[in-house]
Amino acid sequence: MSGKRVCLLFAIAAGLLTQAASEEYTAAERRHWAFQPVVRPQAPAFTLAADKTWARNPVDAFVLARLQKEGLRPAPAATRATWLRRVYYDLIGLPPSPEQIKAFESDRSAGAFEKVVERLLESPRYGERWAQHWLDVVRFAETDGFEYDTHRPDAWRYRDYVIRSIQEDKPYNQFITEQLAGDEMDAADQTLRVASGFQRLGPLRKNAGNQEVASSRNEVLTEMTNAVGSALLGVTLGCARCHDHKFDPIRHTDYYRMQAYFAAVHDQDVTVATNEEKASWEAAKKAVEAEIEDLRKQMKTLKGEERGRMQQRIRNAQERMPGPLPALYSVHNDFEKASSIHVLARGEYQNKGQRMGMRPLGVLLPDGAAELEPGVKAPRTQLARWIASESNPLTARVMVNRIWQYHFGRGIVATPNDFGRMGGRPSHPQLLDWLASRFVEEGWRMKPLHRMIVLSNTYRQTSASPQEAVAMEKDAGNAWLWKFNRYRLDAEQLRDSMLAVSARIQLKMGGPSVIVPADEELVNLLYKPAQWAVTADGAEHDRRSVYLIHKRNLRLPMMEVFDAPDFQTSCARRESSTHAPQALELLNGAFASEMAKALAARLDREAATTAAQVDLAYRLAAGRAPSAKEKQLGVEFLRNQPLREFALAVLNLNAFLYVN
Repeated sequence: MSGKRVCLLFAIAAGLLTQAASEEYTAAERRHWAFQPVVRPQAPAFTLAADKTWARNPVDAFVLARLQKEGLRPAPAATRATWLRRVYYDLIGLPPSPEQIKAFESDRSAGAFEKVVERLLESPRYGERWAQHWLDVVRFAETDGFEYDTHRPDAWRYRDYVIRSIQEDKPYNQFITEQLAGDEMDAADQTLRVASGFQRLGPLRKNAGNQEVASSRNEVLTEMTNAVGSALLGVTLGCARCHDHKFDPIRHTDYYRMQAYFAAVHDQDVTVATNEEKASWEAAKKAVEAEIEDLRKQMKTLKGEERGRMQQRIRNAQERMPGPLPALYSVHNDFEKASSIHVLARGEYQNKGQRMGMRPLGVLLPDGAAELEPGVKAPRTQLARWIASESNPLTARVMVNRIWQYHFGRGIVATPNDFGRMGGRPSHPQLLDWLASRFVEEGWRMKPLHRMIVLSNTYRQTSASPQEAVAMEKDAGNAWLWKFNRYRLDAEQLRDSMLAVSARIQLKMGGPSVIVPADEELVNLLYKPAQWAVTADGAEHDRRSVYLIHKRNLRLPMMEVFDAPDFQTSCARRESSTHAPQALELLNGAFASEMAKALAARLDREAATTAAQVDLAYRLAAGRAPSAKEKQLGVEFLRNQPLREFALAVLNLNAFLYVN
């Protein structure tokens, strides 16, 4: 089927052809690879027996064909223990225990690898790990950012929605539809209402509490529009906010036609408190309000220091105002307050041009495709239908590329939020389309792709290749996958691993986010230091990092130095930097010190001799026994140094910090 015919059918399905539009797109603009229909290619075939054996599935076939074309060959297979540690961190973000490693190395049954993968994909820890990737992409945070950084006390429900959806392997097209239009689908369904909170995830500038001033409203709509471009479509749609895109065929008018789908969206917190809770809350609120009113009356007659003391009493009373009732952090359509969407010259809300209606990106439609007729009652459902369509050439490609990236450290397209002309070209274009078409055919589910990837011989390669020197000259970035990419644990993996090996980790799932102790100097920099109210139950502090509060204006030093994102914009790919503050944090940081103490207590508890303690420490932290030299050094160290210092040294080992 021709690309033009696909575009036409796509537009008819979305109900777009109602009135003529003027923009046209050249054949060259439409030819860009990312805008072409996804066509499932035939997997390469091989004649040599060794090649047939190595290419155990289509992933291997495409990778091997590219390596052979470039005169390279795959690296040998990693050891079983190496693969197991790799797949544990990959799928659940935690290390395997020594017992799990021993059991796998002893299991020589035909389906040993498959059993491990199935167990990990069914583990609740899988949903927690892979939810973090999505939260990065959609810049999930639980505060507004900017100077006030007001807390969003119910935003954690969106995090839990993502974890549950990924754990259940919810079809991706359904997943994104619920987030774009859950409130339109069924306003009475609490899960769908929470899902549509996706549209409130961006930072929010407060203007004396008034969110309907034109500038603030424009910023809100901009956030919603840009997120759809980067997170769901993998295009730099935001670059067309001020003018026609300089590189991609995205017109200035395209941007505001996409924004028009959100014209009627407004915030809505849907209270889920019981009548008794509401009555109690109202009583407490009225009591504090009465106290404040009485204090203000008294203050009218006061001067000087007495007036200052009274002001402080008023502030203290305001701090006792009850927090908001439990609610669903959501949105709804308010058509009476719908914004009038205009093309804005230079993106400035005061420079209004032509008024725009709703329409998807023109380059993916036939020339002359029109805007939706006014009065559509579920506009975001229409947008979701277009984005989640099998005919959309971007959506499936973008998501399978993200999945590939999180397995190999680099996407088939190295710029996962930018499939445009200035983004990277696919290292394996046919493989990308094969994966995208397979993804759709299997119901838009992630777990089948995980299985195929982590059970492939491509994924099983060692991270050191016999042809390293030659391969590095041809492909220094290892885009063609002639070996596995060794990587350092990210911030969440590192913190969670410290908790796991020290036997401190608490695996409770869901619920309000945890606030752990932080340096007083950092807390005092907040607009209101009282916002950082440490969770009273100390056991909660040892929960997985995904449950820590995502506060825009305060990141824990350990998370920040190990490249956790700042939650301001979509994080398409975590950086992996190396610098001195990381070593300082691991050697001197409060958390590292506490975990070293806990690990030392575990070693003392579970190992009777010094040699046994060294052996157990390496098996816990590195997933292997220490070498003879490592064991000798460890035993000698412990003759003169306390066990806690040895435990701290173990938590600083490359063997702990890196996955091979």
